[in-house]
Amino acid sequence: MNFNDRLIDLRRKRGLSQEQLGYELGVSRQTVSKWELGQSYPDFQRLVLLSDYYGIGLDELVRGIDVGDVRALNESDKQISSIYADVERGKEAVLRAWRAFLVVGGVVLALFALVVIYGVSQGSLFAG
Repeated sequence: MNFNDRLIDLRRKRGLSQEQLGYELGVSRQTVSKWELGQSYPDFQRLVLLSDYYGIGLDELVRGIDVGDVRALNESDKQISSIYADVERGKEAVLRAWRAFLVVGGVVLALFALVVIYGVSQGSLFAG
């Protein structure tokens, strides 16, 4: 039996929903679902909580976990986190560029207004 099937079996033997188990462990129902689907794995703290909750040893709980799968999922999570970080940095750069554009535009507009005001006050702006 692989890890995700073991989690499903243990939860069902206790008559718990994913939401109830998530509540006991301090995670969401979606997190429990991802564990049971093999889309992610619990961190070490949650593994200890799971083994204590079910009254089994860590070795019994994690037996059958493919370390390669865990590494691949961790690498995938790192890549996704990196992509999100890149997007956030891009948003910040666009925001800084927009602010700079507004400042420069404001300065140019103020200079233009000063030229117009000066020309009107001198009476030479519209004189022909």
